[in-house]
Amino acid sequence: MVKELDLDLGAGRTLHVYDTAADAADRLTVFWHHGTPNIGTPPAPLFPASDRLGIRWVSYDRPGYGGSTPARGRNLASTAGYVNRVADALGIGRFAVMGHSGGGSHALACAALLPDRVPAAVSVAGIAPYGAEGLDWFAGMSASGEASLRAAVAGRAAKERHEAAAEYDPEMFAPVDHAAFEGEWSWFGGVVGPALEGGPGGLIDDDLAYVSPWGCDPAEVTAPVLLLHGGQDRVVPSSHGEWLARHGRWAELRLYPEDGHISVLHSAAQALEWLRANAE
Repeated sequence: MVKELDLDLGAGRTLHVYDTAADAADRLTVFWHHGTPNIGTPPAPLFPASDRLGIRWVSYDRPGYGGSTPARGRNLASTAGYVNRVADALGIGRFAVMGHSGGGSHALACAALLPDRVPAAVSVAGIAPYGAEGLDWFAGMSASGEASLRAAVAGRAAKERHEAAAEYDPEMFAPVDHAAFEGEWSWFGGVVGPALEGGPGGLIDDDLAYVSPWGCDPAEVTAPVLLLHGGQDRVVPSSHGEWLARHGRWAELRLYPEDGHISVLHSAAQALEWLRANAE
């Protein structure tokens, strides 16, 4: 069962939080960081593995999504403050972090800024910092994905105009991703739709954050990090994962040449086993 609560941040701001096992103090808490555009519901396809491994999921809607109040100007580093507030409110001391797509990058930022609380991190198909030295950041992205992020580079007004006219492009996903959508990862249908019900504000704030300074350096992460990436990824090309692996102190990259942005999540249960072992 996933319990939901609203955390009062003060000044009229709210953070919508999810918790799968509030009464299970003996479990390893893993903060889930969602992708773009998603709400923060924990990943149900991983519940069988997390139950077997004794993992408690905690997560939240990033500001502008679902039940969380928008926060213009947030960057990836902002996630550390939100996670701190949630952990304190729930009485959680240490916790691992895991995220998918842009959420993977948020997980790394959280690990970089909360070294005393985060013993291990997993980033699945995460984005490298914009302007990263030695990385052709847009190379390998689908045309629609590149256009969307280039609009963000041009600023909020340009991004808002882009989203007002943008349509879903199925070609942004590889065939193996479409197959994954037909299977257990049809779960995404329940987190993408609600993320856009209130408009594209959360998506816009996310994309503006991805093309802006993170507010921290992923190379500062001192905890063990596992990076998963698919070689067929058209949303976040695998070159991003390779760059993050080269620049992380304790990073291990598992590259799956035949997987894409979604199908790589078929290996996420194995990543949970890694997370459980390294968090201890």
